[in-house]
Amino acid sequence: MKISKQTSRRNFLRGAGVALTLPWLESLPVFAQNKTAANKPPLRFAHLYFSNGVEPAHWWAKGSGAAMEFGKAAQPLASIREDIVFTRGLYHQKAFTSTSPHLGRMNLLSGALVSLDPKEIRVGTSFDQILAQRIGTQTAVPSLALGIEPNELRLEDGLSMIYGSNISWVSPSKPATKEIYPSRVFDQLFDDGKGRQLDRSILDVVLADAKSLQPKISGSDRKKLDEYLESIRDIEKRLDRAGKEERLEGWKPTLKQPNLPRPAEQVPQNVPEHMKLMLDLVVLALQMDKTRVVTLMLNNDLSQMNFRFIEGVRGALHLDLTHNGKAPELEAMYLKTNQFHTQQFTYLVEKMKAIDEGGSSLLDNSLLMFASSLFDGDSHGADQLPIVLAGKAGGQLQTGRILDYLDKGNDNRRACSLYLSLMDMMGVQLDRFGDTDKRLTGL
Repeated sequence: MKISKQTSRRNFLRGAGVALTLPWLESLPVFAQNKTAANKPPLRFAHLYFSNGVEPAHWWAKGSGAAMEFGKAAQPLASIREDIVFTRGLYHQKAFTSTSPHLGRMNLLSGALVSLDPKEIRVGTSFDQILAQRIGTQTAVPSLALGIEPNELRLEDGLSMIYGSNISWVSPSKPATKEIYPSRVFDQLFDDGKGRQLDRSILDVVLADAKSLQPKISGSDRKKLDEYLESIRDIEKRLDRAGKEERLEGWKPTLKQPNLPRPAEQVPQNVPEHMKLMLDLVVLALQMDKTRVVTLMLNNDLSQMNFRFIEGVRGALHLDLTHNGKAPELEAMYLKTNQFHTQQFTYLVEKMKAIDEGGSSLLDNSLLMFASSLFDGDSHGADQLPIVLAGKAGGQLQTGRILDYLDKGNDNRRACSLYLSLMDMMGVQLDRFGDTDKRLTGL
């Protein structure tokens, strides 16, 4: 492989018109003029959204570092306790005062007023899309907006469920196009630059280039390259398998096979498999530096997802479990869904932590945010938001901490202050965002 003077440790494998971005390989030569900047991994941001809040009595944390303890709903965070910042007390004023208990609070990433006029779709531009506008030109894909459930076209309390189906907004009146098909995400990451869907394995067309590269890199980098290529192969195999299997969660159609011509790759119908596949694609997209901004909705607001794939959860839709009237049996199942969602975030953190980028991990060079638009799902409480951060933002964020903005009597509990601070870390500075012009103290 010929290395040009413009090449840094972020290199490419090429074959048959396909360019595959490599992970960070510390042993490759570097010819960029500014070696310090060229060799430093970029910062990435990803937000993982879950709907309908938490079971408040069991969503808590205390202590710090290796001694941090968690309530039952947040217990899956225990294995990553030293990699997170658990926040308490942040909220959006516009959501708190909204008269729409659900959709009026779907402003998690903007803090702006959600229009309650059925004739007008309007909510503020989300801060992930502010990042995409400012730093998205540095990558092939400015941002990825992903989901598990499709956009819903129905009305809820007279308002469009477009609010409940989207967390990322490119403008106050236009949501980012949410992709729920893993195969389409894969094609977007690995196409030939002309929008052509690949009809055979990426690895088949770049294998020769990979073999020529191996003698030029260190043993540890060869191992990293092999693991990287194998992760792509694994995702390809799982995409193919997901498209062929006939499993369905919940309701089953009267036809086992479609009576129309087969469309593009199907959405996996096994919910945990679908989520894991999307999370793996998020990691791959960030690792390849195809994008540096990602949002993933594990479910829509007012979700119709059936969680009976979880042991001990029987039949009820997620919406019914969260709006439980404090019935003990339903509360217990609601708690299990909180744990399941938290497990997805933990999986993402652990996978990113395991990816080395030359002395630091992919997690070290990222900012992750795990949050819902409500606190108490049963009462529609929006007086605070369950927000957990992870990653070190290239050394800018100290983890293994709890930031409590309730007990300290802080006069600034605005979640948008957090967003201003996170955007600062990502190199995007604004004078004001949402409902505040103040940064978050203590971060």
